[in-house]
Amino acid sequence: MARPSRQIIAVALPYPVIAGPGCLADAGEIIEESAPAHRYAIITDSNVGPLYGKRVLASLPERSAHVLTVPAGEAHKTRETWARLTDELLALRFGRDTTIVALGGGVVGDLAGFVAATFMRGVPVVQIPTTLLSMIDASIGGKTGVDTPAGKNLVGAFHPPAAVIADTQTLATLPLDELRQGLAEALKHGVIADEGYFDFVAAAIPELVESRGSGSDSLVRLVVRSIEIKSDIVRHDPGESGLRKVLNFGHTVGHAVEMWSGYRVAHGAAVAIGMVVESSIAELAGVAEGGTARRVRAAVERAGLPATLPSGMKPDELLHAMLGDKKVKGGAIEYALPKRIGEMAGSESGWTVSVNDELVREVLI
Repeated sequence: MARPSRQIIAVALPYPVIAGPGCLADAGEIIEESAPAHRYAIITDSNVGPLYGKRVLASLPERSAHVLTVPAGEAHKTRETWARLTDELLALRFGRDTTIVALGGGVVGDLAGFVAATFMRGVPVVQIPTTLLSMIDASIGGKTGVDTPAGKNLVGAFHPPAAVIADTQTLATLPLDELRQGLAEALKHGVIADEGYFDFVAAAIPELVESRGSGSDSLVRLVVRSIEIKSDIVRHDPGESGLRKVLNFGHTVGHAVEMWSGYRVAHGAAVAIGMVVESSIAELAGVAEGGTARRVRAAVERAGLPATLPSGMKPDELLHAMLGDKKVKGGAIEYALPKRIGEMAGSESGWTVSVNDELVREVLI
């Protein structure tokens, strides 16, 4: 039988990122090579666990692994869930010779990564993302954390994975709406770093939506290029002290929309709204060249994602929600803004731009 297609990318990172159709079949081998342990704790959720939990469990040495399942959804990415998982690990007598395996989307990756960062003062984690959004964004870079009533991802730690295994075949079981969420992050990568890639993603959207991405060469190309873009940025700025801030494009507004909606607006949809709003802010502030916001909006709408604030959300509510974000500095909201498609502004100011609230209101009204 032919071996699954493995493509090792992002070799400049201190950990391997393995992507391609069918590479989940090699999960146990990759996990044991990258993060050998006496025991393995597979943390997954109620959606992904029934699909792939047994397969990953069976790939590891017999009786060495245990599956822990949390309810699916952002609403469960909390300190309470983190506490329950760590208590379960302790009750099962997991020790410092443990590797955590995060199997699922971005919520599971963030949560399981934070468990790994804090359990026994830190144990290895291997990320196995199963959504497009988590493959190209959340699993790369080592950000982990949980949400609080005050804001999204306000409690967490940088804890790079020992490996990332991104099997594009798992996207065949992804609901169409979840695929769209990932397209938002792919478009973001194009805006911040590669105009040609932005145009490729925008043009490929109908094909990806029609096929649900299953078996699509365009999908594999999208996953690989997005991972390359994010990995290159993370490699240059692992602690988000400068360049890595460009990855927050769309997220200052996006996180506020998520919070305001009680997470009824999903992350990718919120980021799509954020990219349209923030590119409009960039144009009005004289930061971005004319037409940037129009191109972003057109691509977002082509992907079937929202381009305007949720009905009922007032400008002052958005501004208030943004004040609770991690990106506020000295009481002022800072934005990652595009200069044009493929290039970000702010190289001379730490890759963020402060914008007067009144100008932001002009965009929102």
